[in-house]
Amino acid sequence: MELLQLKYFQTVAYTEHISKAAAQLNIAQPSLSLTIKRLEDEMGTPLFHRKGRNIELNAAGEILLKHVNRIFVELENAKLAITEKEDELSRLIRISISNSRFLSGLIREYIEVFPDSQLHQGIASRNDIITQLKKGDVDLGITGYPVQDEEIDSRVLVEEDIVLVLPADHAYGSEKQLSLHTAASEPFLSLANNDEYRRFTMMLCERAGFVPHLAFEVDSHTLVEIIRLDRGVALLPISVCRNLGLHYVPIADDAAVYPISLSWMKHRNLSSSLEQFQHFIISYYTSNASMFKV
Repeated sequence: MELLQLKYFQTVAYTEHISKAAAQLNIAQPSLSLTIKRLEDEMGTPLFHRKGRNIELNAAGEILLKHVNRIFVELENAKLAITEKEDELSRLIRISISNSRFLSGLIREYIEVFPDSQLHQGIASRNDIITQLKKGDVDLGITGYPVQDEEIDSRVLVEEDIVLVLPADHAYGSEKQLSLHTAASEPFLSLANNDEYRRFTMMLCERAGFVPHLAFEVDSHTLVEIIRLDRGVALLPISVCRNLGLHYVPIADDAAVYPISLSWMKHRNLSSSLEQFQHFIISYYTSNASMFKV
């Protein structure tokens, strides 16, 4: 038994006329008659009373019609459910970032503008984000330096100024600007669980001619406490300092800028929701560029 047979049967049942039903279905009358005959053979009973050119359902036909109607209703329900699921998936945004600050403030603004948004956000290392993009586990990724990969497009959103964080009463606390080499003998604090940024700060110090003594490697909240105890200095993005109310001194070194980059797979068609979010991210960083500059 096939759905086409059932659709033909349903049409004949409601027109009560083979010729009219054949015209509606745009098929030859003999072909329709043969289809109905085969269906009756499968069911093991006649389904119609035949009265000349007109036919009408018999008791068996009426039973079958109720079930056939239910089948087509369920098929329409299935189509609707699939469409709704596809719409839901098309609205879903999956993004992975290497630092939670990359979306700080941005998500709140986006949801205010697009309250029906659905967003799944994860935090992962740079290498894991690249893998997630290639496997299709995420749609967008935000890292520090742009991803250099032939399969991935990457765009620098902003280059953020890095500053030297220290207590206000520190010997260098009143300086307007400082060469990083000046702080070479200071104990340094480093952010834990952020290999990408730690490599960058190590490179920054090495370019300034020294290897920093890492006295503490802690999370951002503990780092603030230790700095206020005057137990070390730290290289942090300016936006972090402003958010946490930290005292800082600008660094004179040209290399003291850290990029924030957005990445996605090349040649992939993005849904309208993804394109919308992608453009929103770019616009947000463009509009708030001053937040990332001294």
